[in-house]
Amino acid sequence: MGWDHGGGQMEQGIPDSRDQGLLRALAGMLEDSHLVAFEDIPSLIRRHGREAGFEEIGVYVADLQQSVLRRLCGHGEEDAQPEELKIDTTLAGRALQEVRMLRGGPEGDSPSRWWVPLLDGTERIGVLHMTPTSEDDGLEDRMRHVASLVALIVVSKRSFSDCHARLVRSRPMNVAAEMQWNLMPPLTFATPEVTIGAVLEPAYEIGGDAFDYSTFGSLAHVGVFDAMGHDVSAGLTANLAVAACRNHRRQDMGLVRNSEAIERVLIDEFGRGDRFVTAVIGDLDLETGVFSWVNRGHHAPVLIRHGRWTSTLNCPPAHPMGLDLGLPVILCREQLEPGDRILLYTDGITEMRSPDSGEFGLGRFVEFMIKQNAAGLPVPETLRRLIRTVLEYHDNRLHDDATVLLVEWHGNAHEKLSP
Repeated sequence: MGWDHGGGQMEQGIPDSRDQGLLRALAGMLEDSHLVAFEDIPSLIRRHGREAGFEEIGVYVADLQQSVLRRLCGHGEEDAQPEELKIDTTLAGRALQEVRMLRGGPEGDSPSRWWVPLLDGTERIGVLHMTPTSEDDGLEDRMRHVASLVALIVVSKRSFSDCHARLVRSRPMNVAAEMQWNLMPPLTFATPEVTIGAVLEPAYEIGGDAFDYSTFGSLAHVGVFDAMGHDVSAGLTANLAVAACRNHRRQDMGLVRNSEAIERVLIDEFGRGDRFVTAVIGDLDLETGVFSWVNRGHHAPVLIRHGRWTSTLNCPPAHPMGLDLGLPVILCREQLEPGDRILLYTDGITEMRSPDSGEFGLGRFVEFMIKQNAAGLPVPETLRRLIRTVLEYHDNRLHDDATVLLVEWHGNAHEKLSP
């Protein structure tokens, strides 16, 4: 998922006056962005938008649960109620879901207006509502270039902005969730070799669930953690486990030693057996496709192959980290094929019960993922639809954390995309 680069005049090295204006506008936005706060982004765009070839550019950011798009108001409008567009029922939402530019808008809107996805790599930040001063063969290239720069500016400013935090929240968040969302990496990451996506609910009342991923050279590290409880103490336990995992792997500890070291940190802090964490942590060799992992009292990963065949990646589990039961930690390996998907998940996905229909269950979970894979949807959209299905199944009330982390190994499939 990402932009499909076109072949406009600017790419061919023969810039016309319109392209020169775009280049000046992009350079001006980049230069001015260094001293701009998040809430000043709309005014930054207005200063340079016309020179880039646009009468108006509106920024809409997806909320935490990816249910609505909310317009970013300018400086001085922080207390205004932002305009909302539902992702499932609007053209703007469709542009985000399908990651493509769409023309038009609500009834009465000008057909010359466009909805353009706002992406940071493969992370779907939101959309731009763009009205060009004129249309020509290079318009989509210009919109893509502007959207790419705006996305980078948004990402560079959001982590220290309360304006952004308020914009993407639809209701108050508890302290444990505040802590967890500031701990975890973005919901989506991709390179030519791998795509990683995650979802976590209830977004505003997370307790002890957490996920993590990182890359180092030819390795991609992934992990899912589930701490005992559903409160601030559970959040503290999960935070400590993730931080310890990161610290140890950055000291070149292997998976077995790392999990043992995490357990020692938990025991030193909380005592033996007082707080514990189940987890699966693994490393994917991006060159060979070998997936290595250890299981610390957690649900086994699920492998989806060819979009239809599934298998549970069984590995003798050790005890949850923090109980110190002395069970051996075993390293397991699986050779992946290009296109394989691995699912790591917590029990909130499969074991949560509906009063009318019982557990959501592993079978229903895997069946959903296979159907969405057959539909050809991007990983982030597949996971967005999964979590909405889980929420609807439980009447939008989850009593336990529900987390999924999906890893797709592309192998050398990306080479086929090159001319």
